[in-house]
Amino acid sequence: MTSSQSGHRADEGVGPDEKLPIKMLNDRILVRLGGPEGERRSSGGILIPATAQMSKRLVWAAVVAVGPNVRAMEPGDQVLFSPEDRYEVEVRGEDYIILRERDVHAVAAERLEESSTGLYL
Repeated sequence: MTSSQSGHRADEGVGPDEKLPIKMLNDRILVRLGGPEGERRSSGGILIPATAQMSKRLVWAAVVAVGPNVRAMEPGDQVLFSPEDRYEVEVRGEDYIILRERDVHAVAAERLEESSTGLYL
């Protein structure tokens, strides 16, 4: 069966200007990094550039969307993950990261107060 027989042409792909809704699948999580990648601030407010990072440092990001099988996170939560366990994607001109739920090491959210460890962001 050729592409013309299936009703779709090969050149009818979804372009970057398309405004189609996006749904995350399975255990996937769409997150956005807060500032320029790798930059962070010390507790005293000093900006530490990405070039000063130590290897194997985990990163915090905000959850934008979750798939139907994600159990421990919701949009708006903050998640801690390794920058090595990710896939980068651009959606409507903004950069996002796609993670699997199993690649997330910790979740920070107000709704978790009852079972918190006593650590706060």
